[in-house]
Amino acid sequence: MEAKVEARPVVKVEAPAPAWEDARAAAEQHEIKMTARDVNVYYGDKQALFDVSLDILDRSVTAFIGPSGCGKSTFLRCLNRMNDVIEGCRVTGAITLDGEDIYAPWVDPVQLRARVGMVFQKPNPFPKSIFENVAYGPRIHGMIKSKADAEEIVVTSLTKAGLFDEVKDRLHESGTGLSGGQQQRLCIARAISVNPEVILMDEPCSALDPIATARIEALMEELKENYCIIIVTHSMQQAARVSQRTAFFHLGKLVEVDDTTKIFTNPKDTRTQDYITGRFG
Repeated sequence: MEAKVEARPVVKVEAPAPAWEDARAAAEQHEIKMTARDVNVYYGDKQALFDVSLDILDRSVTAFIGPSGCGKSTFLRCLNRMNDVIEGCRVTGAITLDGEDIYAPWVDPVQLRARVGMVFQKPNPFPKSIFENVAYGPRIHGMIKSKADAEEIVVTSLTKAGLFDEVKDRLHESGTGLSGGQQQRLCIARAISVNPEVILMDEPCSALDPIATARIEALMEELKENYCIIIVTHSMQQAARVSQRTAFFHLGKLVEVDDTTKIFTNPKDTRTQDYITGRFG
């Protein structure tokens, strides 16, 4: 069972007023869900991200691509303050959700992570029943008042994750007994059970076989009708299949972001062209 992360922030955040105001103004356009302006990340004396500025659209899939160590997962973790738990990590710049600064002193990171859920590279179901895996988050967030509430949330979440029909007769069996692809969909059900607005996915298919990968990709296509989805992937083919916008990172910098079709057919930067054609990576 995952331990509840303390609300006490470890990350020191410095958000200059001009950057924050620019981010908020951009987010006032209803199609933009999250914004980043001049985001830098440091691990001690080492800088991992350099001046990343990006708008993330609502009800769509945005893919982050780039070679290993380029900063795409580091930036993803900035979006729900997962870097808070890394001692010595420092974030500067501005990141907003619906125009509000997510690093403001009054923002509870635990509540933020209910709004911005995360699915990790390796499926990590709790050592609990399938039912309790999904019900756990709503319980700790006070969303469940009765057994009927729990059942409704569990059934709805598993259905949205495309898993209910496969597990409806064994809801009280352990979630760790499912196949890898089913475990990952269980983790997606767990993430959406607390009614998030944004779902972050850090290479969610890298440990799955092609059939399970295809199911997760089909699920993303369905979920984007109601959620803002951001996926980190090493597979350019996957980015091309599932995303509407793609951001290319290299050496800690955001090289360019555009409609996925443009990134893969007519990139503006030669570094993007070199990466997608396999000249480095």
